[in-house]
Amino acid sequence: MKTVFDITLPITPELPLWPGTPGLEVTQVAQLEVDGYSETRICIGSHVGTHVDAPSHFLDSETTVDKLPLQILIGETLVVDLRGELSITAEILERLALPSGLERLLLKTDNSKLWVAGNRDFYKDYVALTLDGAEWLVDRGIRLVGIDYLSIQRFNDSNKTHSILLAANIIIIEGLNLTRVPVGFYELICLPLPIAGAEGAPARVLLRQ
Repeated sequence: MKTVFDITLPITPELPLWPGTPGLEVTQVAQLEVDGYSETRICIGSHVGTHVDAPSHFLDSETTVDKLPLQILIGETLVVDLRGELSITAEILERLALPSGLERLLLKTDNSKLWVAGNRDFYKDYVALTLDGAEWLVDRGIRLVGIDYLSIQRFNDSNKTHSILLAANIIIIEGLNLTRVPVGFYELICLPLPIAGAEGAPARVLLRQ
């Protein structure tokens, strides 16, 4: 039997949020005892928890989250160990000696410890890509990159890190929990909600060994 890792953050009101992002609101609109059935209204920001960024998040682009290609969201990926690094530069990525032809890359950093600790506050000093790191991924032919906190770029950097990746049609997955995942190759299954016209959406993300 294949091992399956669910690397999705459970969506709860306690999840840390990027400053300004609306969190989860759950309202019961029908009750089993009263109405004979249960139904819930869910209001949530498109970048809460584990989510996918489409090019229209930072670019004037018609590529919204519902138009992202499934053939990139599903397929072989490599989880690499970057624990101990304060940021992810081109030099650090070069040292990984990634195999040729690799298209999907998941970055396991010290960020994952934050999910283990159950920290409810947003942490500004998370590990993320530098500008030259993003350019390196583009030059390397990467088509999907994921990271274990709420943004692929550092908190005080400009949006250019995002823009470089998205302009190259690199799909970005943010908010992964890679705590229990050993480094190595997996089959990635990433399914963002196909919300028409949205620049991003929450996703369920699995790794199958």
